[in-house]
Amino acid sequence: MHDRVVVRRLEGEQKTAGGIIIPDTAKEKPMEGEVVSVGSGARNEQGQLVALDVKAGDRVLFGKWSGTEVKINGEELLIMKESDIMGVIG
Repeated sequence: MHDRVVVRRLEGEQKTAGGIIIPDTAKEKPMEGEVVSVGSGARNEQGQLVALDVKAGDRVLFGKWSGTEVKINGEELLIMKESDIMGVIG
């Protein structure tokens, strides 16, 4: 996987601040997730392995269109480069 991470999307809010329930068809996909797995890292220009800054279990924010969606054992996951992650929460 090199510099890629596997992320599970976390469910967004089911209601608006005013209490209106949002149907599944109108919801946007959440841009927050939990890191499931990380690669060993990328190689720099000298050929040395540079470890990733995120680790399994981290809650992260990522862009709306980041990553590639895959379905593994019925679970929808995202595979993205570490550089697509905007930040770690918490």
